[in-house]
Amino acid sequence: MDNNGVGSWLHRRRAKSGPKTALISGSRTLSYAELAERTDRLANALKDRGVAKGDRVAYLGENHPSFVETFFACGLLGAIFVPLNTRLAAPELQFQLQDSGARLLISAASLEVVASASCADTGVNHRLVVAPDGGADGSAVKLPSGVEHYGEAIAAAATTPLDEPVTLDDAAMILYTSGTTGKPKGALLTHGNITWNCINTVVDMDVNRNDVALMISPLFHVASLDMGLLPMLLKGATVVLEAKFDAGRVLELVGQHRVTTLNGVPTTFQMLCDHPEWSTADLSSLDKLTCGGSAVPGRVLEAYEARGIGFTSCYGMTETAPGATMLPVSRSKEKAGSAGLPHFFTDVRIADPLGGLASPGAVGEIQISGPNVIKEYWNRPEATADSYADSSWFRSGDMGHQDDEGFLFVSDRIKDMIISGGENIYPAEVEAAIAELPAVGSVAVIGVADETWGEVPRAIVTLRDGTTLTEEQLRSHLSGRLARYKIPKSVVFVEEMPRTASGKIRKMDLRKQFAQ
Repeated sequence: MDNNGVGSWLHRRRAKSGPKTALISGSRTLSYAELAERTDRLANALKDRGVAKGDRVAYLGENHPSFVETFFACGLLGAIFVPLNTRLAAPELQFQLQDSGARLLISAASLEVVASASCADTGVNHRLVVAPDGGADGSAVKLPSGVEHYGEAIAAAATTPLDEPVTLDDAAMILYTSGTTGKPKGALLTHGNITWNCINTVVDMDVNRNDVALMISPLFHVASLDMGLLPMLLKGATVVLEAKFDAGRVLELVGQHRVTTLNGVPTTFQMLCDHPEWSTADLSSLDKLTCGGSAVPGRVLEAYEARGIGFTSCYGMTETAPGATMLPVSRSKEKAGSAGLPHFFTDVRIADPLGGLASPGAVGEIQISGPNVIKEYWNRPEATADSYADSSWFRSGDMGHQDDEGFLFVSDRIKDMIISGGENIYPAEVEAAIAELPAVGSVAVIGVADETWGEVPRAIVTLRDGTTLTEEQLRSHLSGRLARYKIPKSVVFVEEMPRTASGKIRKMDLRKQFAQ
């Protein structure tokens, strides 16, 4: 094939695994052969509507086969896939459509109102809407004039396989960062970035064709897509798609489909082990649990260990597609708190404040290099130039250190660091200590202005249902565990935390509300 990018994967997989189940979505299943044919049809439908190599095609919807089909159809054409966060408001989506220059939007019927509003004053000139069942019959969904049904477009398109010349250096996808500071930037991932990240995942996670992965996080999030779905399809495994996370249903599906793999963040894993069905659910098939975003609270680890299930912890970001390091289950107790070793084809180093290499154990900026690391932000040359050291090392903006074996320990974001009386306080360290309390559901530590010390830490806490905790009890728990200057001077209890789509706490929102 002339197409050496991700678009060729289903063509190659069809030859090797045609009858095998590729996707399960509700009561619907698609074999690799069926998924490849539908992707061919969609690629031809997009081509008939003027989409060519380098054009941007956006997708707005929950986890669904049409998301997968759109990703691979763009790959066949050499077009650039732009997955959009379904939790964003219309003005936020409009910015990303404008910024990416998307010319076509595929969206779920349930999001028609926000999709329509988002396209105003953008370059989007074609829209396809996915009916609830994903098929050709969308009669129940009334669409504005000029907007087409996704299923009808696929049904009417040719099945002729396309083979556009695509290299690993060509752009494949624009993923917008969560935008926790200012306007989000579009990270431009190449076919090579995605391919090498998937190879890293396959090697370090021992992914095999018999795996069954349940996607409980939205595919528009890079970890779910690039470390969950795509490595599985690369190996010919089976993926179960869930549109929304529901802890009880997840526990049911694990037993029903003999799920082997779950990817998520601490919040989702905590909700699973807190569910009433946890102790009786059949989890015997699970052998790969991957958690990213932040450290897993000790009591959650213990709950899974009691069921004979271990965690693999990961560290990465959108700009590394997203894998940077992984902690194998075999070292999880010995290296508790570590984010692991660099992925097989990725390098990690710690830079001191002057840009030199930090000694083992010394805290500095985490920098990453490898074929999975992006080379640029979309239309952001200044941001691109500011994000690299020595031309090839991506500056993560995270603080951490490596031990003498090379295991990475993440301290905190540089921008989140609190300087109190000249002492550096890394909120992640304080948060981990607070999370040890059984009553704590989630916690975030921010800095607030102080006349004497410049800044002091404040803890924002949610409690688990049916529990109580006072500020005095929390501070007493930390006494002797942390230096006095690290102990929060105040505690705010809230009902819930503001979160990004990936489950990360939005500290920018907390600072706006509670930093005074």
